[in-house]
Amino acid sequence: MLNLSKQSTSKQINEQFELYSLNTLHTPRSAVILKRWLMVIGIILIAVLFLPWQQNVTGKGDISAFTPKDRPQNIQNIISGRIEKWMVKEGDLVQAGDTLLVISETKDDYFDPNLPSRLKEQLSAKQDGLTSYRLKIEALDQQIAALEQNQKFSLQKARNKVKQGFLKVTSDSTDALAEQVQFNIAQTRYDRGEDQYKNGGLVSLSELESRRLKLQETRAKLVSTQNKLAISRQELINAQIELNSINAEYAEKISKAQSDRSSALSALAAGQYELSQLNNKITNVGIRRNQYFIKAPQEGYVVRSLKAGIGEMIKEGESICTLQPFAPEMAVELYVKAMDVPLITEGREVRLQFEGWPSLVFSGWPSATVGTFGGIVKVIDRIDNSKGEYRLLIVPKIHKGEQEWPKQLRMGSGVVGWVMLNDVPVWYEIWRQLNAFPPTLKQEPEAALKTEKAK
Repeated sequence: MLNLSKQSTSKQINEQFELYSLNTLHTPRSAVILKRWLMVIGIILIAVLFLPWQQNVTGKGDISAFTPKDRPQNIQNIISGRIEKWMVKEGDLVQAGDTLLVISETKDDYFDPNLPSRLKEQLSAKQDGLTSYRLKIEALDQQIAALEQNQKFSLQKARNKVKQGFLKVTSDSTDALAEQVQFNIAQTRYDRGEDQYKNGGLVSLSELESRRLKLQETRAKLVSTQNKLAISRQELINAQIELNSINAEYAEKISKAQSDRSSALSALAAGQYELSQLNNKITNVGIRRNQYFIKAPQEGYVVRSLKAGIGEMIKEGESICTLQPFAPEMAVELYVKAMDVPLITEGREVRLQFEGWPSLVFSGWPSATVGTFGGIVKVIDRIDNSKGEYRLLIVPKIHKGEQEWPKQLRMGSGVVGWVMLNDVPVWYEIWRQLNAFPPTLKQEPEAALKTEKAK
């Protein structure tokens, strides 16, 4: 039918003919039930879209300890040696100070079993040598003091001798002057008598001879006193020279004694240095011998021995075994992406799922989650690891009604964690996930208050 006319005949046909097959058709009951179920499910899904959903940041990590002292540590030896005896086996619980391993010496400088006693003998001999140097220094001090005292006495004696010589020269000069006067008088009398004898005989020959004899006597005395004066003057010069030579003589002796004293002081200082080295060596030998017994630094379990057998050589600072401290303060190292770090603050709640503990997780509905454990963000690292992730340290959440972490947890076990953020509708979270947007940056009131206080 091309329906070219404006008049329709379908109505007339329907009135004239009754279509029985169409009347016999009806909707099945199962379809009605399915329709109702779909409507209910749709209503429920729409209602779910408006339920609150707690945003979270997911991270993976493992179990560790909060403080470094509680983390597994490698026990290392300080000195090189040869393994002689193992005192423990793997899995043993040891106390602080318990011997783990006994080693023997490998350096020939310390082979002598009597080395400490021999070093003490050397120390005693060196101390005796130092005592001798001290006695020598005391003797030289006394010698220098005696020389200085003798110098004072000798100088005083020489000064007195010079003074005596000066007085003697003065006395001899007076005598010489007196004799010179006597000689002049005798010479005048003799000349006068000789004139008188020649001119008139007023003076007899015997008187003239007597005056000549007197003249000879006074000349002889004058010569004698002049010689005595010359000797006195020479003695005075000698006394002055001796006075000057005393200073040089005693200065030389005192300088030599002081030089000997300086040498003794230098030897004493060298001996004290060697004595200090011996004391240091004795102490080092004692400490080294104590290092033959490698001891546990703290209470813990011997987890794994890194060296085996008897007679094996170990180097300085080489790891021997691994020790897990007893009753560590457990924590979780959780790694999150760099884009999520600005959303996380210290004190944020974390839900943790430990490997080996069954759980049913609804990350956005913590109250409906089963088998997870609570934690608190304690530390946020300032630098990332090599994979561009940041580490969070999570400690147990201590709260009434909060389940404690299992005591069976072991270091290194895997953990999945969810850092809980703010509440948003489910539809918003679905929309955010579809668009790959980060969680909201809106802070909780308490977190905002902490940020303001920090600023």
